[in-house]
Amino acid sequence: MAATANGECLGWAARDPSGFLSPYEFNRRPVGSDDVSISIMYCGICYADVVWPRNILGTSKYPLVPGHEISGIVRVVGTNVQRFKVGDRVGVGTIVDSCRECEYCDDHLENYCSKGSVHTFDAVDSDGTITKGGFSSYIVVHERYCYNIPENYPLELAAPLLCAGITVYNPMMKHNMNQPGKSLGIIGLGGLGHLAVKFGKAFGLKVTVFSTSISKKEESLNVLGADHFVISSDQEAMAALTKSLDFIINTASGDIPFDSLLQLLKTTGVLVLVGFPSEVKFSPMHLAPAARSVTGSITGGTKQTQEMLNFCATNKIYPDIELIPIQYVNEALERLIKKDVKYRFVIDVANSLK
Repeated sequence: MAATANGECLGWAARDPSGFLSPYEFNRRPVGSDDVSISIMYCGICYADVVWPRNILGTSKYPLVPGHEISGIVRVVGTNVQRFKVGDRVGVGTIVDSCRECEYCDDHLENYCSKGSVHTFDAVDSDGTITKGGFSSYIVVHERYCYNIPENYPLELAAPLLCAGITVYNPMMKHNMNQPGKSLGIIGLGGLGHLAVKFGKAFGLKVTVFSTSISKKEESLNVLGADHFVISSDQEAMAALTKSLDFIINTASGDIPFDSLLQLLKTTGVLVLVGFPSEVKFSPMHLAPAARSVTGSITGGTKQTQEMLNFCATNKIYPDIELIPIQYVNEALERLIKKDVKYRFVIDVANSLK
């Protein structure tokens, strides 16, 4: 297929709210003194790659090149770059810039930047152009927002960690879910949920997976290593777990029964939302008397993202992926909508984007 614009960067872009992706050529901004230019080897597929190309939020700017789970090799470094050299293995996640001046940036929580962090695609870049993501041959990013991928960690497996991985790792660390012997419930067993199980087991937690589908039981217990599996619609099984969990992470975006889930938490237990239900509704009687908390979380800052990558390498935590050529991306997105993937699609960019 012919591209619709000329430029030295090859990518796949959506041109309208159909979200259909096809080849596209464009120009990246020049490499600045603090920038790193990265040859993209792999890019994971996130549900954001459905939402933004289809303009579900009503803010998309076309042509739109998605992708924010990027792993690759440094090809050029700016004159002031200290942390990277040509040939280094690096990753780029959901943000590529922030103000670098506010209290959150000072704490390396750039994802909460007071002035708004700059997303890897469909945002305004430092030069005024619109950022374009990892469904492309290379990317230019300020070195602050790049991560070292440990030498012993496969690049294709590192890609999903840059969004799915950090999205569950961040709240687990923030709420002290790394205490061996504590109990964790996980709602949803997709790209985020399966990594939450792996992190939970690496932390020494007792992990219970909640699902609406019995078909997830075998995978949860015998492949991912969860300790328990519960059908969330089974009222008797749910009642048996009353006040048994220290933490619950909800990775699902469908509506969930908050009242019945809150009752599963011990006193001072925490329910974290990393998925986005259409509403959050529960009785205060299931919250206040037991000092329980309901909170939300998104991705993570630069310091914690690097810590997570190092943790995964040290503990041999690997996402389960299906590697695909970029020519299959539209079919993959349709399968993602149908939850027909175990558990993350990763595009083999370097070998298929020619």
